[in-house]
Parts: sequence; structure tokens; C-alpha cells
Amino acid sequence: MGLRKDIWRPAIVEAPFAEIVRRGSIAGLPIRWLPPMGSFRFLADPFGLWRDGRLHVFVETYDYRVRIGAIEVLTYDAAFNLIDRQWALREPWHLSYPVVWEAEGETWMLPEAHRSKRLTLYRAAEFPHRWERAVEIPLDHVAVDATPFWYEGLWWLFYTSASNEPDKMAALHLAFAEHLRGPWRVHPGNPVRRDIASARPGGTAQIVDGRVVLPVQDCSRTYGGAIRPLWFDRLDPDSVSMEAGAAIGGQSELAPFCEGLHTLAAAGEVTLIDAKRTELSLHGLSIEAVRELRKLLR
Repeated sequence: MGLRKDIWRPAIVEAPFAEIVRRGSIAGLPIRWLPPMGSFRFLADPFGLWRDGRLHVFVETYDYRVRIGAIEVLTYDAAFNLIDRQWALREPWHLSYPVVWEAEGETWMLPEAHRSKRLTLYRAAEFPHRWERAVEIPLDHVAVDATPFWYEGLWWLFYTSASNEPDKMAALHLAFAEHLRGPWRVHPGNPVRRDIASARPGGTAQIVDGRVVLPVQDCSRTYGGAIRPLWFDRLDPDSVSMEAGAAIGGQSELAPFCEGLHTLAAAGEVTLIDAKRTELSLHGLSIEAVRELRKLLR
């Protein structure tokens, strides 16, 4: 039990992903915050899709009293006015990092769910509010923050391993397949990278200036302390080469949410981020104490 709690808040940055990566900073860019949450609750891990002139932002919603994340969808009009907010996906286990995309004539979601001990791909039965399980993806490890990307005729998954706490932050793995439903093959070089400052995925992979770039989290100072671009010079089923760029700057302008940045997700002409502050109070400790007492009384 700890006194200090991470509190995340997502925002819409009115600039394309490629522009932010090239300039290496979000400083000076127009930012629109998603709604604030109540005490010791937060939204995090934003991913978005545009449809019919509306931006649908999928986020993890989390309450320290419950400690099981679920997925909400917030819908904005073209002027970024919030016009709807509903549940998108809830399961008995923790959900976060709801990557959403369109491919093969369907809309897909691949949420982080390592506490379920599996990686499940969902298909939109009725976008954006109703989703159904499509297929389980077997890999070499239970995946954390699995991030899909289509590149040179193959689907790729970037992910870290849930095998132990250090590997969640520092061991990057890859898998690839010809079709989303598989079969998936793990890369022979796994883990392809070990570095607590540039391994755990943190947003959408994109091609910028002819190179694949994956936002990754720098957890060397704190969990989700910063986002770095991980540039791939080679990405194929036999070998991989990559280098990490400098941390994305401009976090000080997000005060008081300036203690971390752990998502950079492309959504058309805008980019979605989330930023962190920490709360230090006796209230936070009391929440943990009540939870532990309830466990003992069961």
C-alpha cells in the first residue's frame, strides 16, 4: 500500500503524429483535455478512430477503489465538442490500452488484458459500443500492451512480456502473421530489445519519413515517465534493427499533469496523449486500507 497514486488524464493534440515526432515536442501545440475524473479515478491510454466526421476516443477508465480497468468511448464532433460517452467493453479482468483500427472490412480492438492470461482480439459488432471476442492470439509470452501494425505484407505485433515485472517495462517482443486471425509466429530474435528506457509500446506504430516508428515508454525514472520514438531500420521475419530517439518534450506545459507521458496515438490529423500527475494524501492510503480489510472479511 502506498500514499502516492498515479493520476492520468488524456488529451487531444491538434497536430498530426508525424509532426510531433519530427519536432520532438508537443510544446506550443493546441491541446484539448478529456473530462476530469473524480478523486482517485482517471482515464488513460487513449486511442481514436474518425467516422462520419466524429472522433471516437477509446480510453481505459480506472478507479483505485475497484482496481479493475474497463474501456469507455468518448465521441467528439469535428469541433472537438464532447457529444456522447458510453461503456465500450467490460470484462471480469482488468482492461486498458484499447488499440482500435480498421482492416479487412472490420473494426477491431486489441485491449491490454494480461491478467486474463491471454490476448484476445475483439471485433465491433456495433461500432463503437458493442464488441465481441473474435479470436485468441497465442504467443511466446502473455503480452502486455500489444500493438498491431501492417507493414510490407504482414501484420506485426509489438509487445512486452508479463512473465515478470521488469520484463513488462523492458523486454520488447515481436510476432507476425499474414492475417489478423493468424496463425501468428513469434520472432526468432525475441526479445528483440531489452531497455527500460525504450521497449514497452506506448501508442500507434506509423511510417514517418519512410521508416517505421513505434512510440515506446521510458520507464527508467518512473512508470510511463516519457515517450520516445523507436525507429526501425529493418523489420522482417529474420532480423530487426532499431534505435531510440530522444524523449518527446513539452511535458512542462501540461502542468499539473507533467510527471509522465505514456501514450502517443495517431488519429487522423490529431494525436492523442495522456499525461500524469501523482496524488499524495492520507485519503489514498485509506482507500488501500479499506480494500485490504474487505479482502480479510470475505
